[in-house]
Amino acid sequence: MEVYSLIFLSFFIAAGLAFFLSRKEKEKKLPPGPVALPILGNYYWLTRSLRDIESILKEIKSHYGPIITLRIGSRPVIFVADHALAHETLIGKGATFADRPAATKSGRLLAASHQNINNARHGPLWRLLRRNLMSEILHPSRVKYFGEARNWVLELLIHKFTLETQTSGSVRVMESFQFSMFCLLVLMCFGQRLDEPVIREIEKAQRDMLLNFSRFNIIAFSPRMGKWVFRKRWLLLLELRKRQAEVLLPLIRARQETQMKGGQEENDGKNYLMFSYVDSLLSLEIPAEGARKLTEGEMLSLCSEFLIAGTDNTSTAMQWIMANIVKYPQVQEKIVEEIERIVRERKSHGGEEENHADFIKEEELQKMKYLKAVVMEALRRHPPMHFVLPHAVKEEADINGYIIPKGTSVNFMVAEMGMDEKVWKDPKEFKPERFLEDEEVDITGTREIKMMPFGAGRRICPGLGLAMLHLEWFVANLVKEFEWKVKDGEEVDLSEKLEVTIVMKNPLNVVLRRRKIT
Repeated sequence: MEVYSLIFLSFFIAAGLAFFLSRKEKEKKLPPGPVALPILGNYYWLTRSLRDIESILKEIKSHYGPIITLRIGSRPVIFVADHALAHETLIGKGATFADRPAATKSGRLLAASHQNINNARHGPLWRLLRRNLMSEILHPSRVKYFGEARNWVLELLIHKFTLETQTSGSVRVMESFQFSMFCLLVLMCFGQRLDEPVIREIEKAQRDMLLNFSRFNIIAFSPRMGKWVFRKRWLLLLELRKRQAEVLLPLIRARQETQMKGGQEENDGKNYLMFSYVDSLLSLEIPAEGARKLTEGEMLSLCSEFLIAGTDNTSTAMQWIMANIVKYPQVQEKIVEEIERIVRERKSHGGEEENHADFIKEEELQKMKYLKAVVMEALRRHPPMHFVLPHAVKEEADINGYIIPKGTSVNFMVAEMGMDEKVWKDPKEFKPERFLEDEEVDITGTREIKMMPFGAGRRICPGLGLAMLHLEWFVANLVKEFEWKVKDGEEVDLSEKLEVTIVMKNPLNVVLRRRKIT
């Protein structure tokens, strides 16, 4: 046995040396990074997981600089924490850095082999899917069309908060934020106002997949062998995907049947939308593939993507905004002053009574500059995702004198950019006023990148406009309806933890009292 062990060890060392020698010439111009081991990658993975990447990067950034190479298995992965480099790559060389890394086995299953917007390779299919979403759902006229759905969800949220206050005296807001935003996205996606038990079933299928997905990261270390070595995890992934199909496909098929009947639906006009995201997908054709229609699996992935993207990031950002409004009462007072001014102006113009007339209207948000500054400051200080989705270079590229091989994954450290003392004065402080003093901060990153919670360049989040509307409108009306405080003797804890997004370690728990604004 000792002889065999020695032979195996010798083989392993020889393989490692061959690995290093074969790659030495190619990798000598990669951005700097810690020593890597054969097959495994950086030695960190011996004791830590991929969930620790951010803390690892913070530990080594001062040594290696603002652009770092880590190895995950045999693959180099680049991380960028510098604003100027991010702008150079995403804007200046946008086409080169607009691709996505090759998906893992688990990723291909969930994305129907790259047939969704987030994961599609940069090319005709991605442009088609993104254009469809932007023109059919996120166009300003469509966004306005979904206004009644937002009113319904706000009423639902206010009702839930009122009941919870009456029964327990305080409210843990995150679950209500998540469920309310999910209700809105389900209605926009499938065009039906579903009963709560049905929505809960859909939500559970989606959340089970999200909460378990990090367990499948281990497969990425050895994509070819991963689904066999970690067989139980692979089977769990298949089961979760099957469950998604069981709850979402019947809704897609029901919408298809309605389309075939001419789009007519007998109801009271409140529970059914004449247009939805699924309608646009059912009508979509792929010219490059003989004008074929999308398959059910592709529509399933696109609908799942739509629900996830519009729910967790928005509800997480909303909780961080409200947490800072509660922690800093003067911030809440200034928002109330803007609301009072709008109510006075409305009355002075003799506005007629109408449904939801007591809500802040979407067009009135343009008058609330301080509210907008609060939202921007929360996104800078607490971006829901500390990394944007990884990019990949379409061809060999240069960043700051380093050579990035074709296909290499490049990640951008959003949270680090928002806390950079070279760009932001007192970055750890929550100061909405900084955005009143500098109203030219470009959240899209087109002119320059100071913060990029939605990404930047060609892969910028297509839902940026809708997300900002939801954050501003819901926050404005929740402050209008309630006075937000913590229980006597308690404080808001802004510590973070990673779940699907970066959430509050201790979820926001508040006391709400109905506010009267006349």
